[in-house]
Amino acid sequence: MNSMNWYDKLNQYFPVEEMKSKEHMELLLQEQGDIYHKEEGPDYVMMYVEMEGFIFIDYLFVSRHARGKGTGMQLIEKLKQRKKPVILEVEPLDYEDTDSRKRFRFYERAGFRRAASIGYNRRSLATDKINTLEIMFWSPEDESEEKIFEKLKQTYKNVHTYKDKELYGKSYEPAEEVLSYDQSKEQWDIIIKEGGDKMRNKDKQKRRKKRRVLKDLLPGNLKDWKKAPGGQKPTTPTSMKPTA
Repeated sequence: MNSMNWYDKLNQYFPVEEMKSKEHMELLLQEQGDIYHKEEGPDYVMMYVEMEGFIFIDYLFVSRHARGKGTGMQLIEKLKQRKKPVILEVEPLDYEDTDSRKRFRFYERAGFRRAASIGYNRRSLATDKINTLEIMFWSPEDESEEKIFEKLKQTYKNVHTYKDKELYGKSYEPAEEVLSYDQSKEQWDIIIKEGGDKMRNKDKQKRRKKRRVLKDLLPGNLKDWKKAPGGQKPTTPTSMKPTA
């Protein structure tokens, strides 16, 4: 794997519908090098866009034998330290696909959330099939999905479709046909999230109350039980001894 060049690593891992041609990516690095970047090591390749107000991860590959060692998380954290929203596209969650579940869990652990209101359906120039992707993002200031949508349109126009007619002999569909925004879905997602937060807070309050009740009922502090010599129980306070 390490003897392969950066493009071969990406091409082997990502579906053909999601891949840009090598010529496309090299042209972006040459002509759009102020915003399009490549970072690579023996076990990883990351292609990303950095604009003034956000970062878009185009591709992130970590070799199989290096997964689970924190490489991917370190790369993500490095981008998050720039204090800008970080956006990415990911294949829809497939509960029957182990890799799909792991991928979603990885980004959720990194603090990313799904943009429920943003739809992404692009026809592949390689296969002529519609490729549907989910949008996930992390934001240091809880950016709205509508603003993330506008940033995605910038990326689509400036990166995904850059000189597409010249490179592929035909053009991708315009951003307005590929990307969609449904505000009602964002609002519904917020309602569900807030409801979940309230339920979790209620559960925490119930657990705290239960611990307080148990502490009041138990003889002495729980730490006294661990400190008692020879594993003997501490003496029960007089106020709690049963009367004859």
